[in-house]
Amino acid sequence: MIRTILWPTDLSKNSLKAAKHVVSLAEKYQAKIVMLYVGTDLTAFWGGYAHEPGEHHLKHFQEWELKRAGEKMKTICETELKACPNLDIKLVQGDAAAEILKAIQAENADLLVITSHGHGHDDIDQKSPVFGSVAEKVLRTSPVPVHLVNPYKPE
Repeated sequence: MIRTILWPTDLSKNSLKAAKHVVSLAEKYQAKIVMLYVGTDLTAFWGGYAHEPGEHHLKHFQEWELKRAGEKMKTICETELKACPNLDIKLVQGDAAAEILKAIQAENADLLVITSHGHGHDDIDQKSPVFGSVAEKVLRTSPVPVHLVNPYKPE
């Protein structure tokens, strides 16, 4: 039985193409939707630089990123998810694949809906058999079924 659907999104054009699938599955199973955004962990990028930005600057940017993502997620809720009758929005920082796998457990998700490609893949060959790096990592290790959406398939 599917009671909770986890929908991780990076808010890219590609990842938002999963919205219709999420709505359809949630309606079919009368399931709760957990919409997850994973903010970039900027500290992972600074190891090789002589001058790291101050912790204050990183924290400020990460707070700003999550605030903007939350605002965009609320807009998506109103426009794409039929006003979200049963939706939770979660905002976290870290490695996207690792945080998605943590959220599956934390939210007791029964199903994961994700696109095969997210941000940075707008120009990729649509016939490429290669998935995006996050989708590939999650597919290999997800403890629950994964509904994979091809963002290049015509609607």
